Amino acid sequence: MNRVELVVFDLDGTLIDSAGDLAASVNAALARLAPGTPPIPVERVRTFIGDGAGMLVARTLAAAGVDLSTEAALPVFLDCYSARLLDTTVLYPGVIEALDALHDRTLAVLTNKPGRMSRHILAGLGVEGRFAHICGAGDVPAKKPDPAGLRWLLAETGVPPESAILIGDSAIDVRTGRAAGVHTVGVTYGLDPASLDAMPPDLLIDDLRDLAPRLAKPFPA
Repeated sequence: MNRVELVVFDLDGTLIDSAGDLAASVNAALARLAPGTPPIPVERVRTFIGDGAGMLVARTLAAAGVDLSTEAALPVFLDCYSARLLDTTVLYPGVIEALDALHDRTLAVLTNKPGRMSRHILAGLGVEGRFAHICGAGDVPAKKPDPAGLRWLLAETGVPPESAILIGDSAIDVRTGRAAGVHTVGVTYGLDPASLDAMPPDLLIDDLRDLAPRLAKPFPA
């Protein structure tokens, strides 16, 4: 394989742990929409994350037994989340070191989180400038696992699929990479590691700091 020139990261569950702020936001939205509804524990909300804000809201409404449409509840959730994007959200351990070690490659983010929010979070965490592009919901016509966003990143950077990799924490990322002809890397510490058992990536790592040394060798093996 050619040298990996483009490294594309998923956001939630790969670069950032945002579950606390997302849980606080869905519960704030529930309190506004259906006062008296018991809050949903953060560990359960973690299982709702990864398919975009609409699915997060739909799963929350179902779990809480609230009879409202996703369309009606979504703006309320987005308003609640906009107010607490960086209350508890942090970079996972090793992210800064991993980005430092990949400084000689083009880096990008592809997420199902709204693009505006994604850029705000990464700016607040001090790493927005590390990425050539941060592509989220609203920036391209379709969300992962549709490969539209990944193909857009390939076109924008001029990197062929065989010289790019996509790194994520779930089968959604593996499906996205395969649909675009891009090799995939899975991380075991994220939100949905069990899904990687059913759809294994080309490489599985426990720590992002392991990525740069692995890319110094032919990839995939």
